Parts: sequence; structure tokens; C-alpha cells
Amino acid sequence: MNKELIIRSNPDAVDFALLKDGKLIELHKQEEKSNFQVGDIFIAKIRKPVAGLNAAFVNVGFEKDAFLHYHDLGPNLNSQLKFLKSLTTGKAKDYTLKNFQFEKEIDKNGAITDVLSANQSVLVQVVKEPISTKGPRISSELSLAGRFIVLVPFSDRVSISQKIESREEKERLKRLVSSIRPKGFGVIVRTVAEGKQTTELEKDLQTLLDRWSGMCKKLPTAHHPSKVLGELNRASSILRDVFNDTFSGIHVDDEELYHQTRDYLQEIAPAKQSIVKLYQSKNLPIFEKYHIERQIKTSFGKTVSMSKGAYLIIEHTEALHVIDVNSGNRSNKANNQEETALEVNLIAAAEIARQLRLRDMGGIIVVDFIDMSNPDNRKVLFDFLREEMSDDKAKHKILPPSKFGLVQITRQRVRPEVNIKTREEDPNNENGEIEAPISIITKIESDLDRLIGTHRGLVLNVHPFVAAYLSKGMPSPRVRWALKYKKWVKIIPRDAYTFLEYHFFDREGNEILE
Repeated sequence: MNKELIIRSNPDAVDFALLKDGKLIELHKQEEKSNFQVGDIFIAKIRKPVAGLNAAFVNVGFEKDAFLHYHDLGPNLNSQLKFLKSLTTGKAKDYTLKNFQFEKEIDKNGAITDVLSANQSVLVQVVKEPISTKGPRISSELSLAGRFIVLVPFSDRVSISQKIESREEKERLKRLVSSIRPKGFGVIVRTVAEGKQTTELEKDLQTLLDRWSGMCKKLPTAHHPSKVLGELNRASSILRDVFNDTFSGIHVDDEELYHQTRDYLQEIAPAKQSIVKLYQSKNLPIFEKYHIERQIKTSFGKTVSMSKGAYLIIEHTEALHVIDVNSGNRSNKANNQEETALEVNLIAAAEIARQLRLRDMGGIIVVDFIDMSNPDNRKVLFDFLREEMSDDKAKHKILPPSKFGLVQITRQRVRPEVNIKTREEDPNNENGEIEAPISIITKIESDLDRLIGTHRGLVLNVHPFVAAYLSKGMPSPRVRWALKYKKWVKIIPRDAYTFLEYHFFDREGNEILE
């Protein structure tokens, strides 16, 4: 398994595409004007506590007030408020917490009006970016994320990632981190810390303590509201969260970003610094070079094609997302429908795991898989889906398939869902829309994969523009098909066809309708 990160720079935004074995699995955009990223810390003022919601609305400088629920205050809110007051009044000069006297923890079932009041200053962190008409969701329980550890001020707990399975390794890391943990700070050990030694963890810890001190220095003169600690740039934060030894390349088309990325990789994985490459071609944009634009066009529509002729229908409602799995025409020809259902469901499960990450779909997702009567097959599907989603960094929970073949998934979303328009103006109808033209290539190749093993002498009839695309270039798509299948597909341009119309015929001229 090889992973590549492709970074494209635009005047007003930077796009990040994460590829796994050449297939697009994540797509992120960092806009220059974006001032509210997950992880940013603000000094802000309470606008109004609302007893009925047990929450407060906080002015963080966004057009809509941020939402701070009582359960997001953190148990040591009073200690944080005391420390902030001492900093802003100039009484505290020591930014460490080794001599700081902690206050009593707040009641976990208390009321917001008992601990916060209007116009009160507070440090808050963005945990969910503004989405639609809602302002940011914030927390006053702060955390600073590093490569191997997360530093939690006003805490004394040491936690180890649940994804580290070895009990011995968990105990080793807990002993190690407990020995270097500064007083007044809790530490969460991340999954990538598995197998790391004291030197690497101490370096990560010191970097986070330096960031904390840098933030504290700003507080005495900071305006209310203002950002006092920004998250890393998106390239660095993606590398921090997903980078591992399976990365084979990082390609950047902007020189400044290239140097930033190399410098950050030098800090977290010096041996891998050489995989960062500056893309300098002026003839072909970087997303075209790595076939990302085509994958975007074919992956974000209502219908998503898969191998073996199967496809997904993805619908979005106000309350939830619904995904329907369809086998195409395969089930009619199969000798064993149960085996066919399992095969298609496994293909769909892999694609669904990819789609959830790619679109950053959150909330409740209901998947209607093809019915399977064998409970063992339902378990195979459930285990496979969980394995496919194991790389997903967003918190999620998957319930086993019901008797109706439905699988329910909940998935956390902290950023606006990626929504890309894939339909374009219909050249055959000035008032209509069609799927993006490039999507027809994916559909043709999916049908070809299904038909070529059972039919000899396939003839493809398509619109002249599509015929030209399939036939020209070296290697052309048709040449690639010949190399893959060891069979030649005859292509006939048809002037009478609409732009996205195509049909397969056999060598006798009979249309293949299956």
C-alpha cells in the first residue's frame, strides 16, 4: 500500500488530495480567508449564558456566535479562568504550571450560569468549524496536538491510544510519559508513538510546551476576541495526523509550500524528507498529472460507479445520509445469488468507507446493502467494513447489519462536508444538465470490465467527441484496454448519439442489453 499527498496551490486556497495506491481517499481545502480551523485557540468573551440550553454563546469574531456547552467546559475550568486572569492582569510571569495552585473541579452535572457570566474572558478552542448557518462549536478544555502526543493543560492524566493493542507497549509508554510529563499538564499518547523512544517523545513535548509559552506571552495584550494560537497549516496538520512509513511521495506545485513541507517532514521523519518533490511542469496542472480531477468528477455525484457493474446511490436528507447498494445486472446472471450479493457488498463496503472520508460525511449514515440470508456472510461484511474504516481518523461507530440488510453508521464531522458540483450544462439541451462528461469513461470501462469476458468482438458505438478521446494519444484508453484484456475493442463514432450516449454491440451487430 502506497500513499501520496498531492498539494495544489491557488491564489485564494490550497487543495490537498490524499491518494492510496493511486485512488483518491481524502480531499481537503484550506482557504486563505479561513480563520476558524479545528484546533485554533481564541481569547473570547462570553456573550450570554443560556440556562435552558445549559450552554453559552461566545463572541469569537465570527458572524455567528460560537456555541459552548457545559459538557465542553472541562473539569478544571476554574483553574483555567484563574490562570487567564493572572496572565491578563500581569501578575503571572511563569507560563509553566508547576507552581500554580489548582482550583476545585466544577460539578460535572452543574449549570452553566453557576460558572460563567456575561462579558467574562475565557480561552476556547475550535472543535467544529462553522457549518451552514451555525457558528463554530468550541470547548474550554484546551489541547495542543503534536506528532506523538497531545498536551492537555490543567490536567494530570496520562492516556494511551486505544488503537495500540499491546498491553506491554501501553504500559511502557505510560511509564515513559509519566516520567517526563510536566506538572500541571496531562498527556494523551497517540497511536504513532508506538515503539518510539524517550528522545522523540521529549522533543515533541518540548515543541508543544514552547507553543503553549508563545501563546501565553500574547495574552496580556491580546484583543477580545482574537486568535492566540493557530493550528498548523493544513499541509503540516495532515502530515502530522496521517503520515506513516507507507507514504511514497508528497508532490507540491508551490515553492514556498514545498519548503514548508520539507521543513516539517525534517522534524517528524528526517529519513523521509526526500519523498517531498516540487512539481514544476507548466504544461499540465498537478491534479491532472495524478488523475485527481477525473476522480473528483466521478466520485462526488449522486451515482457512484464501482467495479463489476455495481454502483451506489447516495442521497442526503436533513436528518441523515442514505446509501443504496445496487448490483447492476449481475445478479440476474449469477448462479449463486448469495455469493453474488456478498461479492457486491464487499466491493460496496470498500467504496463506502472511501466515500465517507472523501466527502467527510457526518451524522447518521444508513446503508442499504443487498440482502443476504446467511448470517455468516453478514458477519463477514460487518468485519470487512470495520476493517476498511479503521484508517478513518474521524470518530465513528458501526452497527451490525439488520435482518433487512441495513447498516447504521455514525461519524463525527468537524468541518463542512465536501460538496463538489459534478453536473454541467447539457450541450444537447440548453436548459438541461448532464453528468460531467469525464464520468462516461468510468461507466464505459465498468461495463467493459463486465462484458469482455463473456462476449467476443466487442464494438463500442459512441458520440464522435468521446470516440476521439478514446482513440487518440499514446497510450490511448483503447490501447490500455488492449494491454489489460488482450482484446481489441472496435470504436465507431455515431453522429446521431447524444453527448453521453453509448452502446455495446457484438461482432454480428446485435446490441448487448444486459
